Amino acid sequence: MRVEVDYDLCESNALCMGVAPEVFEVRDDDFLYLLTEEPPAAFHDRVRQAEKLCPKRAITVAD
Repeated sequence: MRVEVDYDLCESNALCMGVAPEVFEVRDDDFLYLLTEEPPAAFHDRVRQAEKLCPKRAITVAD
C-alpha cells in the first residue's frame, strides 16, 4: 500500500488522524503530516477508512 496526500486539497481537519494516528498527524501548525507513505499491513484497514472519511478527498491509497 502507498498513501498520498494532495496538500492543496487538504483542510487539516484531522479526521484521518483520528482513525490512523500512526500514519497521519496534524501538528500545532495546523498542517497535516504523512508519517509514512507505506504503512504496515496492520494499518491498511484504518488507512482505507481515513481515505473514505476525508471530506476533500485529499487522501489517495494505491495497492
